[in-house]
Amino acid sequence: MTFREIADTVFAASTSDETEVVCIRQDESLTRFANNHIHQNVTETNYEISIRCVAGTRVGTAVSNDTRVESLRSLVRRAGELANLQPENPEFKGLPGPAPMESATKAYDSGAASCPPSHRAAGVGVACRKASALGYTAAGSMTTGAMTISVANSKGVFVEFESTIADASTVIMNGSASGWSHASGWKLDAVDWEQLSNEALEKVRIGQKTVDVEPAEMTVILDPFATSDLLGMLAYDGMSGLAYQEERSWMNGRSGQKLMSAEVTIFDDGNDLRGIPLPFDFEGQPKRRVAMVESGVCANPVYDTHTASRKPGLKSTGHAMPPSAGGATGPLPLNLFLNPGTSKVEDMIRTTKRGLYITRFWYTRPVHPRDVVVTGMTRDGTFLVQDGEIVGATKSMRFTQSYLEALAGVAAIGSRLRVQKSGGTTISVPAIKLDRFRFTSVTR
Repeated sequence: MTFREIADTVFAASTSDETEVVCIRQDESLTRFANNHIHQNVTETNYEISIRCVAGTRVGTAVSNDTRVESLRSLVRRAGELANLQPENPEFKGLPGPAPMESATKAYDSGAASCPPSHRAAGVGVACRKASALGYTAAGSMTTGAMTISVANSKGVFVEFESTIADASTVIMNGSASGWSHASGWKLDAVDWEQLSNEALEKVRIGQKTVDVEPAEMTVILDPFATSDLLGMLAYDGMSGLAYQEERSWMNGRSGQKLMSAEVTIFDDGNDLRGIPLPFDFEGQPKRRVAMVESGVCANPVYDTHTASRKPGLKSTGHAMPPSAGGATGPLPLNLFLNPGTSKVEDMIRTTKRGLYITRFWYTRPVHPRDVVVTGMTRDGTFLVQDGEIVGATKSMRFTQSYLEALAGVAAIGSRLRVQKSGGTTISVPAIKLDRFRFTSVTR
């Protein structure tokens, strides 16, 4: 069934004042491996159909993955019934109407969409063979596929966008040493298994020599896999217009203030082909480029129709989340970027008197959202840098650190963006060197 047919069925069955249907179709294939062997290959096609019905200022939402006509009609009835059970919400101003798209962004690659299992097997086989030849153990996965997001409502919105994905990661281990690498993009060639394998193997190689490091405040050099956590937590802890309006964002009271180094510009852009684009949000509104931090200065959060309607003059920036998300987070940036600089990781290491070179963070959790204080661990490659050289690997370390304070001390930013796909969010970031980062303990 086409989305046009789905939408027509929904609107014909609805008796509500306004109706919206969001359809997410995913066709994905996964190849997973461990102990230098492939052990799983699966393919899945699934739908997520969300219907919002509006009765006055009351809204009801129902979700299903069944595209049969009777199921769609039943889903509309359920959403309408739920709307009638809700209290009136005078802040709700109705569903948005259609808005012109600024560009005809395309992010579809036939190679990624139709990638056969043999291609994925050949790729992961590179990592398995390289690891096995050295007596190491490799594990990881590769995902390829296509996704179509479609939005329509009874006020005339009708948009569709098809994109593709190629995503792969590996961790290679030898004893207590481990190395990690990850790649993601909308083209199949975004994943280079030779490069992924060599990056992970190099971390294992330099991790063979171990050194003891006492926890302290230290200079750190973060691979993009760790840098992405900084942006993800900043987004989660306050880039939403809802968080800003509820005064629980790190941006509250700081608009126009210089919070970070002048080299730091963080923005969201659903049309930037360097990431994994999505040109409109889950209300069918065009995504605008929004700078949350501009040259270190706190700028603006992102908005959807509801949060924008709370203040005269505000407009949606195109950042509504799927109805199935429940609205708890409000709008969020899903296409984040940190502007690259001009440095190389090798230069960051060479100019470091004493510090840590970190592959990635793990199990990070917010402690104090107002200042984006986060606690977490390093993982899969934490190395001591002494007098401009890596002298050995240390055990993983726990940190408790304000990401705002950390980004106020940027010493260098890498020149190469790496795309990190995490759930529905795409974060494109370079490596970064920070003057100060606070570590509190070392793992046993």
